[in-house]
Amino acid sequence: MSRDLRREMRPGLYCVELRSENWEKLVDWYRTVLGVRVLVRVVEDGYALLEAGDTRIALLARAVAGDATRRISLAFEVEDVPRLVARLEVFGSPLQYPESDPEGLREVNTEDPDGNRVRLFSWPNR
Repeated sequence: MSRDLRREMRPGLYCVELRSENWEKLVDWYRTVLGVRVLVRVVEDGYALLEAGDTRIALLARAVAGDATRRISLAFEVEDVPRLVARLEVFGSPLQYPESDPEGLREVNTEDPDGNRVRLFSWPNR
């Protein structure tokens, strides 16, 4: 009889980890610009655990091996894209607007201080 490991193990994703040589700046950007909640911040270890809705992001002060920033993309569902765009403009974050969506999805793409792609969107009528 074959075993179904998915039933036995039920792995759950605890968090997404981002390694950064600019840890303080990255923690500050996610907290200040996007308004995510900092659950844990241990400066001497270079560790911060952030909460964005039901998702956690761990920021680690570590040397980055190679240029991996273009392989990471984080997508955040937000309530008010235009209001967040105004905040991003104040902080000088680069903005890129995709073509308009026929279903009414509002979205904007930006980058965090390490160059990771950050997609911000809201569904229509929510």
